Amino acid sequence: MWILGLYILNTVFMLIVAIREVRRPAKALNWLVIGLILPVIGFGFYLITSNPVRVRRKKLTSPQNASDTLPDSFGPSASVISQSLRHLTVQGLRVGRIEMLTNGIETYQKLIESLPSAQKTIDLEYYIYRDDQIGRYITDLLIERAKAGVRIRFVRDGLGSRKFPRSQIIRMMEAGIECRTTFPLRFPWILSTLTYRDHCKIVVIDGKEAFTGGINVGDEYTGLKPNIGFWRDTHMRIVGEVANDLQAVFDAHWIIASPERTKIRTKTDDTRKSKLPRHESQNISPSGTAALSGLSAELSAELSTIDASVDSVQSTKPLQQAHVQTFEGNPAIPTQVIREVYFICLTQATETIDITNPYFVPDADIIMAIKTAVARGVRVRLLVPRHVFPKIVGPASRTYYGELLEAGVHIYMYDKGILHAKLMVIDGEISEIGSANYDIRSYRLNYEVCEIVYSADVARELTEQFEHDLTNSVPLRLEELLQRSPSQRISDQAARLLTPLL
Repeated sequence: MWILGLYILNTVFMLIVAIREVRRPAKALNWLVIGLILPVIGFGFYLITSNPVRVRRKKLTSPQNASDTLPDSFGPSASVISQSLRHLTVQGLRVGRIEMLTNGIETYQKLIESLPSAQKTIDLEYYIYRDDQIGRYITDLLIERAKAGVRIRFVRDGLGSRKFPRSQIIRMMEAGIECRTTFPLRFPWILSTLTYRDHCKIVVIDGKEAFTGGINVGDEYTGLKPNIGFWRDTHMRIVGEVANDLQAVFDAHWIIASPERTKIRTKTDDTRKSKLPRHESQNISPSGTAALSGLSAELSAELSTIDASVDSVQSTKPLQQAHVQTFEGNPAIPTQVIREVYFICLTQATETIDITNPYFVPDADIIMAIKTAVARGVRVRLLVPRHVFPKIVGPASRTYYGELLEAGVHIYMYDKGILHAKLMVIDGEISEIGSANYDIRSYRLNYEVCEIVYSADVARELTEQFEHDLTNSVPLRLEELLQRSPSQRISDQAARLLTPLL
């Protein structure tokens, strides 16, 4: 009787899934199979990953963003894409100056040069913010600027930055830094928001300068961490009115983030202060100036000794004039903004598409957009890592490669180290750079941000880097996929079933 009861209960659960996901048959089928394999438990996973975020806030996108258009000097695909995306942008089409940063050392050097120049505000939002050498230097710089009267707001994700120590939060708050956590891992947040994450990487300085892209704060992004190895990533520095868009994204995320519960010490707590462990970073940089010069000198020395392993194409024009549109992925609204941005860019390309992404687990519509682009005569190249973490993503990604190769897509496996860059270059003048991956999590579950940059100079620079990355990559052949053992094929397909959870 209990087996019959379990069967009836699981059947009801599966019917609920089928009804709720009737507009997304592929997703419904995935969850039905998971429900068959893991009765009742599968339905629990579904509820955790599929319940909408219950956060009330004003949409950043607006139909009023339709006023600005690109100059006539841009090609037809750029004009069509910019017009098609105008209703999804944060605040319309902007003009700014862009500097592409193609590794962690270069990114951190620029960041620590810019932070001390802040006069009014610094806003930081990171998925991962570590308390290692890089994190401590940046934390010390923030504390010094806060003591100098700069208003600083700091947001970290509750899961990605869960190991960031409370002692550092206390130091920051005592200096006057406002600290919050997006969806902290504590009751009651963890019950309904565990799967929703703030995956953004944003720094805005005085509302005039901003950093965004794929690089978090941690030693591994420098490529110098022995147990991680070489790390290839892409970030960008933005100067001008575009920074206001990232400021708007940060402000919206600041509202939904939870204030830290940590109580800061007062002057009457001096006796308790002595009992707290003295942090290692306090001995590293006693002042912001010392931290800046120390880190700059150290990173410059490291860069000079590992110049061959940095493996980036140096730009002759660090700041490029560009038109930019900013987009925010938000799981609290029905529109999957990031997915729509990718789809429109792929379907409107007329000549070339170069995609670099570490987690390639797209849905059926994105796959079809890529295949139809090839059918139109567009040359499509896809650069993905051979070594993927978490490892389950690699087998799931392999299940897509066969049909793409048959369609004519050129796929390359990056083999030098960790490939974490997330970007796309279209028709030699359109570039997409951001924090989002090609997966369901980035489309529906994460807070993400990305920029569409209209500039032939920026596209040329990113294409040169793409070509350089290909020298450390191996072309994937269809024969290699066909030579997989039956057990490996089964495991790959099983991994694909878990794509709603990846």
